[in-house]
Amino acid sequence: MSKEKGKVGAIVLAGGHGSRMKSKIQKQYMFVEGKPLICHTLDAFERSVADEVILVTGMAEIAAVRREIVEVYGFEKVKAVVAGGAERYHSVYAGLRALTGCPWVLIHDGARPLVTKEIINRAAECARLYDACAVGMPVKDTIKIADASGYATETPDRRLLWQIQTPQAFSYDLIRRAYDEMMADERLQRGITDDAMVVESRTDRRVRLIEGSYENLKVTTPEDLVLASALLKARKERNAADGRELS
Repeated sequence: MSKEKGKVGAIVLAGGHGSRMKSKIQKQYMFVEGKPLICHTLDAFERSVADEVILVTGMAEIAAVRREIVEVYGFEKVKAVVAGGAERYHSVYAGLRALTGCPWVLIHDGARPLVTKEIINRAAECARLYDACAVGMPVKDTIKIADASGYATETPDRRLLWQIQTPQAFSYDLIRRAYDEMMADERLQRGITDDAMVVESRTDRRVRLIEGSYENLKVTTPEDLVLASALLKARKERNAADGRELS
């Protein structure tokens, strides 16, 4: 476990096509409560302990994102906009290679616009203490494990189950070594769904879980967009009533 200080970098992934959204506009650029969805995400990082942000998007969107997102909305912490890849882990790897001089790194899905600076700050601090950290929440529902025919085979203890979110935070050296090894062998890339899984599979480091928020949802479907909009509006109204800026 390390308590080393140093700069905190963040990789924000905004390159997905969002086919489940059923829209010609990529979900991260849809307007939600007055601005593109990705801006709500970047707002939280702009106010957090993160020192710099690498924004990963599609190759064709780089110029427009720099001009219409970073410059128009004044995101000073976004130091680079880089092209991602075919899979999420390709995009993370592109972000890791673009990030320099940061002993700590947070990796976040840009389609989670309800992340807060408090969640980001807690994740960064956890990484400093444990080297590997994932934000999540205990599941509320009973979970069933099914067989190939659709029959329930097992009911795991709900008290041990978490739904994992982002950001996930790591020592840069740890996550970079794990990604370098995985990216060097395509066989190791099968079934990878998040960054904690890369660390778990390629190193002996355990990943510490900390609570995020049930509001920290990922916008994937039209229903998610409606819910995110309602939650952002309620948060804005609540903070306005309290005389605070959006957190």
